[in-house]
This record gives sequence, structure tokens and C-alpha cells, in this order.
Amino acid sequence: MNQLPNLLDIIRNKIRLKHYSIRTEEAYISWIKRYIYFHNKRHPKDMGKKEIEAFLTDLVVKGNVSASTQNQAFSALLFLYEKVINKNVFKNVNALRAKKPQRLPTVLTFDETMEIIDSITGIFQLIVKLLYGGGLRGIECVRLRVKDIDFEMNQIVIRNGKGQKGRVTMLPEDAKLALKEHLKYVKKLHERDLSQGYGSVYLPNALAKKYKNASKELEWQYAFPSKILSVDPRSGIKRRHHIHLDSLSKAIKRAARISGVTKTVSSHVFRHSFATHLLEDGYDIRTIQELLGHKDVSTTMIYTHVLNKGGRAVRSPLDRKKKA
Repeated sequence: MNQLPNLLDIIRNKIRLKHYSIRTEEAYISWIKRYIYFHNKRHPKDMGKKEIEAFLTDLVVKGNVSASTQNQAFSALLFLYEKVINKNVFKNVNALRAKKPQRLPTVLTFDETMEIIDSITGIFQLIVKLLYGGGLRGIECVRLRVKDIDFEMNQIVIRNGKGQKGRVTMLPEDAKLALKEHLKYVKKLHERDLSQGYGSVYLPNALAKKYKNASKELEWQYAFPSKILSVDPRSGIKRRHHIHLDSLSKAIKRAARISGVTKTVSSHVFRHSFATHLLEDGYDIRTIQELLGHKDVSTTMIYTHVLNKGGRAVRSPLDRKKKA
């Protein structure tokens, strides 16, 4: 199929017009290529419902993929047909779907949380304090800009979170002093970059066009910049990106191991713990929903099932006091 490179370029342009992240772009391109090669390089416009079903079903039967992985492939193909090819073929797609396991989120106790935080050093300790103290997702935290941190209002603004939604959460008092000192370092690093002919940070297309000089202003720089400059894969410009999420994940796993916590710990576990501990402290479920940025309160309700009070806050009959 000689038209494959041209098709992929068209898909990339459509994705960028929608201001999707580079991670989404890479994932969608990968799935679309897999779909095309699965069907012996046939052009997607010559395929439809039957071929989509065969591909998605094969992912489950032979690939043994998780529900979330299959859903990502589904979304990539949906984007391909609806936004690029303009062909409505998904109305009655009936592929074998991977079953989504009904797992309760992993939650740390307060003591376990503090032990892990104490076992992390440097900038990653500050990041984890924000994950736990504000309920941020890992990617939301590393993508924070200097302007998103408001010390006067004691709040953090999350822009373009999951589902392109924005929200506001609290800035933990315990992290403020270290964060202020860290931002002084960010300022010096940015000034050095500017003096060396760099200092331009990535901005989404709409912002870059609206604010012509914003990319070199301190307030738009990433709050947690990478130690090295790198070439932007989209623009080819050499600039300073944010800390990589993989580096944060490795630091968290290492700290969990050092602290002796045996639970599987990821950056998202601190968000789970944030929500559960707020519930334990008596905060309203709707308030927690807003802080987490959940669209539906039913998503937030899962944390009521992991409280120390038991599955539905019902006391076990074994714990009833004996009559005197």
C-alpha cells in the first residue's frame, strides 16, 4: 500500500488540529498501522464494519489484551473513520470485547504514604507531595506550568486534564516552601536557556498563535522541567520539555521498595489515597468529585468501598459488643 505514509501524515495533521497530546498521537498512529497491516495493507477506505470487528476480536482472542487496551484501539479506529475518512461504519460494530475487571483501587494508609514520601529524595518528593496533597494524576503534575501554581489562593489549576477538562484543587501547605524554592531554580534555568538561544517552551497551537511571545515567558514554562534539552518531534525545535513520567514512576517504585510497602504503588495510587483519606476525614463526596475532576459522582463513589469502615460502611456482626 504505497499511500500509507501519506495517509498517516493526514491522520497526524487531523490529530494536531484537535490539539491531542503527542502520547495520543503516537498511540493512535500505532493502532491504525496495526489495523492496516492486520488486513494485509488494504486501505481503510476499502474496509469497514467486518474488518474492524475482526481486528478488535483478534486483539482479545489471540492478543489477550486488557479492556483498556482494546478501548484505545477502538478509539483510534473511530477517529480514523469519523475524522479522517468520513465514513460512518461504527454504528453496529459488534466485536468480542475484553472484560473489564472489577478491581478496587489500591489505597495506601496515611503512614504508608508518609513512609514512601520520606523515602523519595529531590524533586520527585515534591511531585509526590502534590500528587497526594492535591489528588493530581501523574501526567497532570509533570505538565504543570509555573502560572498554574497560585500561592496567594493556595490552589493549583489543572488545564486540559483527562477529557480536556480543567479544574482547581488545593495547594498543600506542606509543599509550599519547597515549591517556592524549586521555582527559583526553574527561573534561573530558564534565564540560562534564554542566554544560550533557547528558552522556548511547547504551547498548543491555539495558544502559540494567540500569544506570540508566550513560549519564552517564565509563567508558561513547565514547573518541573527536564534536566536536558530535546528536539520536539512535532516542530523539530530544540527546547526544554517537562520531566518524563517514566522517571517519576521509577522513583516511586524505588521509594516503595525502600520503605518496605508491599502494595503495588504507582503515581495514581496517591490520587486514590487522596480521595479515600478525604472521605475518612468526613469531606462531602461531591466536593471530592470536583477536586478529582470526575464527570460523574458514580466514579468517585468507588472510594467509599475501600474505607476502613468496610464495604458499605456496615459494621461486622463479629464486632458487636457482648451484652453484660
